[in-house]
Amino acid sequence: MIDLIPPARDARGGHVSVAVKVPREPSVLGHNRPRNAGVALDTTWFEGVGVNASAVERRTSTLVARRSVKKAYQAAWLVQALKCIDLTTLAGDDTPERVRRLCAKARRPLSDELVAGLALESEVKVAAVCVYPTMVAPAVAALKGSGVPVASVATGFPAGLTPLKQRLAEIDYAIGEGAEEIDIVISRAHVFARDWRALYDEVRAMRDACGRAHLKAILATGDLRTLRNVYAAGMVAMQAGADFIKTSTGKEDVNATLPVSLVMLRALRDYREQTGFAVGFKPAGGVRAAKDALNWLILMREELGIAWMRNDLFRFGASALLNDIERQLEHFLSGRYSAGHRHAMG
Repeated sequence: MIDLIPPARDARGGHVSVAVKVPREPSVLGHNRPRNAGVALDTTWFEGVGVNASAVERRTSTLVARRSVKKAYQAAWLVQALKCIDLTTLAGDDTPERVRRLCAKARRPLSDELVAGLALESEVKVAAVCVYPTMVAPAVAALKGSGVPVASVATGFPAGLTPLKQRLAEIDYAIGEGAEEIDIVISRAHVFARDWRALYDEVRAMRDACGRAHLKAILATGDLRTLRNVYAAGMVAMQAGADFIKTSTGKEDVNATLPVSLVMLRALRDYREQTGFAVGFKPAGGVRAAKDALNWLILMREELGIAWMRNDLFRFGASALLNDIERQLEHFLSGRYSAGHRHAMG
């Protein structure tokens, strides 16, 4: 049986304080902890905050270079990463049949041989399936009884440039079809103009439209130009009641990166200190390799602690990532890498 409390070592061989248990998740949507209610807009929380880009890059580069998990411990971390995936298809040629195949993989992401070989004590599933609003109903039907929720992008994804009334209607439609989580897109123009009131009111209206569904606010960090803008936009989204802040749509030229993620995690930490509310984080776009997943888990552990390594507070927006995690787990058990064509997700 794999030890599911894996320590990590730094690059010099010494033990470091990094550990995570792969538990039965208390709730995928985090209903066992207080939901972020939001607060009144307060620009003093972020207007005076500076970001040293060189220090951010240095912190992230040295962190992943000096931390590692190996062998059985690495396998345990990869199982945890799998449980944090929002398995996603957002292609222009999506069909109900493609979504049904994706949902079958979400229900059973690992083969019976891998589950037996790893001696996993609890059922392993991804965190959610993320699709366009018109694909929500097929996803809900395919996932019935699985406990895996359906997330939907909305609000004029990926540009977010449709009228607000239409974006709110899109949220209503997705929830009506059965979505339990909504990934919204902020208006980047509000950030460039530093019109924080407009951004706050927009996200608050979307949060209200979501009702009981959880809202993930996509900042589209690759478009925001500066790390100060990333910090400010994340803080405004949280003040407006976002349950998660998310890096990217996956359609920008630059998507999730560790430096951007570090700035967003510092915003999460500062918001928790101000309000007591824990808000989740989701890197998305370009997260394809198991090694990258481990780096993000290390970042979460070092910056926010073990609680942020579970899927009620941490998600990957990905599809191909699952393939590489499977391949690495097979290598751990057999000593051989499987061919890419053996895996369903491309």
